[in-house]
Amino acid sequence: MHSRFNAVFTALAAAALFGAATPLAKVLLGTMSAFMVAGLFYLGSGIGLGLWIVVRRLRPHAEKRPDDQGSRIRAGELPWLIGAIAAGGVAGPALLMLGLASTPAATSSLLLNLEGVLTAVIAWSVFRENVDWQVLFGMAAIVAAGVMLSWHGAGGVSSGALLIVGACLCWAIDNNLTRKVSANDAAVIACLKGLVAGPTNLVVAFATGASLPGAPAVAAAMATGLAGYGVSLVLFVVALRHLGTARTGAYFSVAPLFGVALSLLVWPALPGASFWIAAALMALGVWLHVRERHEHAHTHERLEHTHRHRHDAHHQHAHDFPYDGDEPHAHPHVHLPMTHSHAHYPDIHHRHSHQGPS
Repeated sequence: MHSRFNAVFTALAAAALFGAATPLAKVLLGTMSAFMVAGLFYLGSGIGLGLWIVVRRLRPHAEKRPDDQGSRIRAGELPWLIGAIAAGGVAGPALLMLGLASTPAATSSLLLNLEGVLTAVIAWSVFRENVDWQVLFGMAAIVAAGVMLSWHGAGGVSSGALLIVGACLCWAIDNNLTRKVSANDAAVIACLKGLVAGPTNLVVAFATGASLPGAPAVAAAMATGLAGYGVSLVLFVVALRHLGTARTGAYFSVAPLFGVALSLLVWPALPGASFWIAAALMALGVWLHVRERHEHAHTHERLEHTHRHRHDAHHQHAHDFPYDGDEPHAHPHVHLPMTHSHAHYPDIHHRHSHQGPS
């Protein structure tokens, strides 16, 4: 139970960092173009996480562990990672910026809430994650809250709305593809996304006539990107590992609440009734997800993969390297077939099919 709540907290922390970056991005958008902001955000994420990875591997005790070997992304996983980067780091931002050019801001914010819905739909329909009515109602409550926070009485949907929906679909695809590599080092995954998406968006920014802002603005944008895009994505990937895509996407959908809360702190104002109703709906959605208990007899097929782990019920294996008992640690390991019953999420060890209603 403790690990389950840790995973939920990780997903909510990812949402908080991403949500907090939104009002800060609005401030930066007053001084630079949207593509420039996106490029610096991603670049700050990639460079910052890259430096952290280098420092982590240079620490004296790092050589005592097999983590470097365990964190390498395997060749068979590269197509999933490349697809995630192309969809979420390149196509998604491009479609969003094109859509924003002809779509009212309020309508755009409203449409962006589709990311969580599309993420869950793909997870349930394509990747066959299990879903029950409690999780479904929880998702509905969170989405309804996002709609309330985004709606400002704007007019009809502009012609760019389909482009924004396309951006949401790209990020939903990104979330589901990232799930396929989530057992790997989360910092490496997020770093690679930043190092590809950052320069790509900057090239578009310069090609459309933007110029690099002053050093203080660049530093502010990159620092915000490191926290709101980099560290947030690391936490998101870790949550994917333990919760599955649909549930992680649902928790991440509460990000607008954190963004509004920070906006109220920066620009103090008495929240309206819609804010408190949205907060209550999001709390209800999170509560429905947290209290979920999915338990049944299930069979683990033989599985070989790599991730940081402790020697729990699913990790009873020998080591082919000198092992001093330090946990958690990462190395390639094999799961032998096993049948048992316990409460679980659709995590990296429980991606099995279900017979009948789940």
